[in-house]
Amino acid sequence: MAKIDYYELLEVTRTCSDGELKSSYRKLAMKWHPDKNPGDAAAEARFKQISEAYDVLKDPQKRSAYDRFGHAAFENGSGGGAGAGFGNDFASTFSDIFDDLFGMGGGGGGRRSGGGRGTGRERGADLRYNMEITLEDAFSGKDATLHLPTSITCEACTGTGAKPGTQPTTCRTCGGAGRVRQAQGFFTLERTCPSCQGRGQVIEDPCPACAGAGKVTKERTLEVAIPAGVEDGTRIRLGGEGEAGTRGGPAGDLYIFLSIAPHDFFQRDGADLFCRAPISMVTAALGGSFEVPTIDGDTSKVKIPEGTQSGKRFRLGGKGMPVLRTRTRGDMYVQVVVETPQNLTRRQRELLTEFEAESSTENHPEAHGFFAKVKDFFAGDAE
Repeated sequence: MAKIDYYELLEVTRTCSDGELKSSYRKLAMKWHPDKNPGDAAAEARFKQISEAYDVLKDPQKRSAYDRFGHAAFENGSGGGAGAGFGNDFASTFSDIFDDLFGMGGGGGGRRSGGGRGTGRERGADLRYNMEITLEDAFSGKDATLHLPTSITCEACTGTGAKPGTQPTTCRTCGGAGRVRQAQGFFTLERTCPSCQGRGQVIEDPCPACAGAGKVTKERTLEVAIPAGVEDGTRIRLGGEGEAGTRGGPAGDLYIFLSIAPHDFFQRDGADLFCRAPISMVTAALGGSFEVPTIDGDTSKVKIPEGTQSGKRFRLGGKGMPVLRTRTRGDMYVQVVVETPQNLTRRQRELLTEFEAESSTENHPEAHGFFAKVKDFFAGDAE
């Protein structure tokens, strides 16, 4: 009896990608699975056929051989075929599919050290610490001291979780593999061992200090160097300073997230600083100078030319924030705001009235231009 083409069985083209192949197989496996079609012999046969086809086409070498020679490439025990599709290789290959279909796959709770099963050693969790610093701290950098509660390796059992003088024993259920296999009909399902939760070891006599966890919670003091030039949201990683691992596994990392507290005088944009400074009407008209504080604790003089308008911005080069891990500094920008006099005395009013009487369009060119346009606008409407 002639075999059906594997690509036709999986409903894909010969040029399909690995992702397309797997996606189509998953859909068909769900459709024809015996558990979905109890008592249907045709469905069971179809399920075996698509499983055999996928076992061949998922392997680049087998797929290449099949593309060249067809089913003949796997005759006479040369690999593939119906018999080859249900060996040990089939069980391991199929486990990832069942993981998605039935939730029977991996687990084990956490990243393991060493990459193998049954070691019982798991990497500790990463920790996050939020720290607020001042703008001055961000400018100069600082050495900060952290006090944080975290899990550390139990000193009594050195992280094994077993009572001092004893050791964890190999799990009898999985034989130390951390996973167990369960036969269901013609295929085998593999899942995390329920007795040891995938660790491969069990503790029969737990450590009294940590109750078998291999770690205890304790407040730690850490020193961290904040470099100059950090910005809001900067993340600093301290490797191995996170939560202790399970059963002697490596510790996780500590991530410090920095935020910059609002400043009373400066606003920051990258490496540049901005501030506003009020000046008198006389200074704006006649010119002058004033001093402003800088982020480094010094002062800098700002010269105001005659006729300065409100909103004018002056640049102080190199007076801004340092750029992280460089010797470059940003600039500082001072925006002047002309302050209108208030609470005038009688004499002050007389002087301003005299000044207004002596003023001309040349003294207020912007105002003159604006009102000239307004006059022309209404004159045009009148016509």
